[in-house]
Amino acid sequence: MLELRSILKIYQGGTVNETCLFDDFNLTIPDRQFVCVVGSNGSGKTSLLNIICGSIPIDEGCVIVGGKNITPMPEYKRHRRIGRVYQDPGKGTCPSMTILENMSMADNKGKPFNLLPCVNRRKTEEYRAMLAQLGLGLEDKMGVQVGSLSGGQRQAMALLMSTMTPIEFLILDEHTAALDPKTAEVIMQLTGRIVAEKQLTTIMVTHNLRYAVEYGDRLLMMHQGHIEMDLAGEDKRRLQVADLLTRFNEISIECGN
Repeated sequence: MLELRSILKIYQGGTVNETCLFDDFNLTIPDRQFVCVVGSNGSGKTSLLNIICGSIPIDEGCVIVGGKNITPMPEYKRHRRIGRVYQDPGKGTCPSMTILENMSMADNKGKPFNLLPCVNRRKTEEYRAMLAQLGLGLEDKMGVQVGSLSGGQRQAMALLMSTMTPIEFLILDEHTAALDPKTAEVIMQLTGRIVAEKQLTTIMVTHNLRYAVEYGDRLLMMHQGHIEMDLAGEDKRRLQVADLLTRFNEISIECGN
C-alpha cells in the first residue's frame, strides 16, 4: 500500500513567486490498484508522481510504502521498487546503445556492477521472445541502436524495460502524449496487458480522457493540488468521457474562465 500523508509542497519558497501546491494532501492507494490521474495543467499531476518517486523534496508530510516511511530515501533507491515511463520516449532508453544492450541494462537494474560485461548473450533469446510479444518487429533488430527507432518503438521498449525486474509500482507520466494516435493505442493496449499480467500497482497520468475512462479501476481528477473527483469500483465503471468534460467545465467556470 502507498500512502501520502499530510503532504506540503511549496515551490520557490520565500520569493514573490512562492506557490503552495499541496497543503495537507493525503492519498492512499491499495496494492494492485490501477489509478488514472487527470487534471488541467498545473493541477499537481506530475508533482504527485515526482513526490512518490523522490524526484523532488517535500516540505512536510511523509511517503509511506508498505507501512515504512520512505521519505528520506533518495530517488535512485526508490527506483529499485518503481518502474517509470516518461512522456518523452527518449528518457526511458539509451539511444547510443543497441536494443540488446538496453535490455541487458534493464535486466541488471538494482544489481551491483563491476568490470564484467553487462551483456549476457546467453539471454539474447529470452530478450528476443519478450520483444516479439510487442508485435513491432524489434526482436529482429537486437544489434540496432535504439536512437534509430521510432518514438513508438522506443516507448514500447521503455515500458517493457521498466517492468523486466520485480517492481512494486509502475508510474506512467503521460507516456502516450508524444505519440501519434495509432501508436498510442498500441502502447495503451500493451500497458493494460502488462499491468494485468504482473498485477502491478499503477499510477497513470494522462490528458486523454478516453484512456482515463477505459483503463484502470480508479480515477482521480486533480485541480490546484486538490482531488476534485475520486471514483473507484462501480462508480468508475459507469463513468463516461462526457462526465469528465462536464466536471472540467464546472471547474473552469468556478475559476472564472
